[in-house]
Amino acid sequence: MKIKNSIVCCLIALLALPVLGAFAGAPAGLSVRLVSTFDYPGSGNSTEPQKISDLRDIVGTYLDSSLVTRGFIRFRNGNFSAPLVDPNDTGGVTQGRGVNNSRLVCGDYLDAATGNFHGFFFSRSRFHNFDVPGSTFTVILGLNNAGDFCGSDIPGSGVQSAFFSLGGVITEFTVPQATASLAYQINSSNQVCGYYLDGSSVLHGYFRDSDGTIHGPIDPAGSTGTIIFGNNDSNLMVGRYTDSGGLTHGLLFIPPNRYITYDYPGTTFTSLNGINAQGEIVGRYLDTSTGIEHGIIARVVASAADQSTPGVTPQKQLPQAGPVPSRSQVEEPAF
Repeated sequence: MKIKNSIVCCLIALLALPVLGAFAGAPAGLSVRLVSTFDYPGSGNSTEPQKISDLRDIVGTYLDSSLVTRGFIRFRNGNFSAPLVDPNDTGGVTQGRGVNNSRLVCGDYLDAATGNFHGFFFSRSRFHNFDVPGSTFTVILGLNNAGDFCGSDIPGSGVQSAFFSLGGVITEFTVPQATASLAYQINSSNQVCGYYLDGSSVLHGYFRDSDGTIHGPIDPAGSTGTIIFGNNDSNLMVGRYTDSGGLTHGLLFIPPNRYITYDYPGTTFTSLNGINAQGEIVGRYLDTSTGIEHGIIARVVASAADQSTPGVTPQKQLPQAGPVPSRSQVEEPAF
């Protein structure tokens, strides 16, 4: 078994070398290219992929015609799992949020009696539920290949916080001056990315280095709200932003200040949600004629010209000063 695992790890490393070499030093020409689209089986399902592992397993959710939300895994061979339904889900909402190379899945489910979300892990057909101790609300939004994970919770302070767990030790934090903070993905260097809500109820992206330094806001030019959903081991980040015309665009962010927009042809809504070590991206687009969402697989590729657009250069955030912002709970995180 150890020999087999070593061979797999070596193959992953060899596959990643050309891609990481292309990303090194942030070359002038990068763009996002569509590879394919897919849907969870069944008529009328909206497909909402969340993350993609380095081995190309995809986790996500789908919304059926009865407005019931279930998780799914799309295996690397293109086959799908049965619907993922947490046994404690009483609200018709189980969401697959993250997956790693061991095919460990994380997510959340809704308790209808309290209206709160709770986290879960899923592996080998078994669910293990998890809440941050002392919190009334927990969503687990991402995890890395070491099994470390991140998400958002509401602690005793009542202010929605981001959190991450390293080796079982949980650290909660808030972005300075934020009224709600969420951590959506953690990479192998323990860099965390996500988004926060400011005092004017505007969404902004951010990332947190392993030394605790928070960089934000992440906002393309013309954005009226930005969400960052995922990063990879090179700390390339994906998400989406909305403009003043109400259009939603997919986003690739390359620190410190390069923004690349991607729109699926003919739609008003595109979201990029996860990116792996090879630069493969999962997300979704809205079919405006039917109101149904479809999954997309895309890829970061070299291009002849620089495709980036202007945007804010994220700054190191100063420690929180003054009174704690008023509570502004994000009951169901955007995805």
